[in-house]
Amino acid sequence: MTASARNVADLVRASAHRGPKHVALVDVTTANSYTWSEFDSFVDREAHRLVDAGVEPGDRVVVRLPTGPAFCAAVFGILRAGGVVVPAGPGRPNRELQRLVADSGARLLVGDGGGSDAEVLPEPELVPGEEFRTIGSGEDLAVLGYTSGTSGVPRGAMLSHRALLANVDQCATLRPAPVTAGDRVLLALPLFHVYGLGPGLLQVAGAGATAVLLERFDPDGALTAIREHRVSTLVGVPPMYQAILAQPVERLREDLATVRLFTSGAAPLAAGLLDAMRQAVGLPVYEGYGLTETGPVLTSTLVGGVPKPGSVGRALPGVQVRLVDTDGRPLDQDEDEPGTGLVAAKGDNLFSGYWPDGAHGPDAEGWFRTGDVGYLDEDGDLHLVDRAGDLIIVNGFNVYPHEVEQVVAELDGVAEAAAVGVPDERTGESVKVVIVLDEGVELTEDTVKDHCTARLAKFKVPAVVEFASTLPHSPTGKLARARLRLPLG
Repeated sequence: MTASARNVADLVRASAHRGPKHVALVDVTTANSYTWSEFDSFVDREAHRLVDAGVEPGDRVVVRLPTGPAFCAAVFGILRAGGVVVPAGPGRPNRELQRLVADSGARLLVGDGGGSDAEVLPEPELVPGEEFRTIGSGEDLAVLGYTSGTSGVPRGAMLSHRALLANVDQCATLRPAPVTAGDRVLLALPLFHVYGLGPGLLQVAGAGATAVLLERFDPDGALTAIREHRVSTLVGVPPMYQAILAQPVERLREDLATVRLFTSGAAPLAAGLLDAMRQAVGLPVYEGYGLTETGPVLTSTLVGGVPKPGSVGRALPGVQVRLVDTDGRPLDQDEDEPGTGLVAAKGDNLFSGYWPDGAHGPDAEGWFRTGDVGYLDEDGDLHLVDRAGDLIIVNGFNVYPHEVEQVVAELDGVAEAAAVGVPDERTGESVKVVIVLDEGVELTEDTVKDHCTARLAKFKVPAVVEFASTLPHSPTGKLARARLRLPLG
């Protein structure tokens, strides 16, 4: 499978050698499709273009393109040229983009430059190029994935070729396999998100499967694409399944007839969604868990072979997961009632620490504390119960309250602001902000939302704005966020 791969772009080369005429990518928007041989040649051309533009081994290159063949060519071209991919959402506000470029030290950006200081190259042309000899492998940095983590300031998680290839292999050993060479995989997830990139694009490349690329998800477009392109595997997030289930059952049974496997990640599946999918189309949804720092998948219900409501399954082969206390000491799981603890992980898929100096990565023994809190049931399946910190997950994207609060605090007359996550049927969670104003100051909900829209990515903008005379605090003065998740009154 990937045993001979040392650079992530080797996955493309190997698939081109194994099945040169097998379709690699289907672009739903244009109805164009490209074989692995063609796509491998596009990647060669992109690698040459980047080197001609001055890219040297280790240089960071921001990719700001929507999900589509050009994004795929840019990512693998950068990796083949020895560069480091810094994914950025095409809708990311310019201020956030500039911060990303500055922090990563990227001198080049492929796609929409958005007023950043980096030199801009247009999206790759999908035309053949001369063969390029791959640069970089192993512990060399491959992807710098920015995540809010639990610090409040987006930090770049340093993912090496070793880490990403290890996770491709770890996922590929599962049965049923998430992706096989014969699969046509719907990728309607943002590929700039590590979940779309790893379990999505890299798994497809590793297996030599076919990616059916949908620029943005909507249930009607997705179901039509699944039917027309005979999709067999769906890599999704809970809101996607929620939206699909809102369609008539007769349509689901017809449009999803070719699907063999549904997988979900990035956020917990809502209670009842597993049963609802099984009832509608006769197939379960297998759930997984991971994070940017873990390359990204740690656990899956595919390991035990049985989806279990409320559980994210067991550790992948080659991955160890254990629960620890706040000092990092393992919890005793032999008790009759094992307690909850912080989830810690170990494996070749782990990152090399945070940019630029590798700080706060795995410890000397290779363990990394995720910041999530959970417990293991009697079968050894992991259940997540909370997050250390108050991370909000919107459509699988991390939103750290502090970042939203800082932006709201820029408004004149804001004495204090608190952001929390509240349940949202469409996106899993959405951002709610509660604001205390200075005496005599008036501020409207629309003013707050407009201010945030200009400064934050769309998924971070508060969906709910409430005003209060005070915010609840603990006796030690710490903000009691849990109470703010309830409606004020």
